[in-house]
Amino acid sequence: MTKLLEKAFKEASRLPVVDQNAIAKWLLEELEAEKKWELMFAESENVLDKLADEALAEHKKGKTRPLNIDSL
Repeated sequence: MTKLLEKAFKEASRLPVVDQNAIAKWLLEELEAEKKWELMFAESENVLDKLADEALAEHKKGKTRPLNIDSL
């Protein structure tokens, strides 16, 4: 455990039980959300690779045009 995390837990341990539980619940939810994002991103790599390959193929066939930012 890092010193900073240890300090945060030490400070949190001084709070009332209700506040400690709120912090614990928030932290656990954040950790779970982070796991979900990592999983979703890892699963999307193949899709992103495929889309990139399709875009490059279309560009090589002349089916693309330069982006005109002024027309956005």
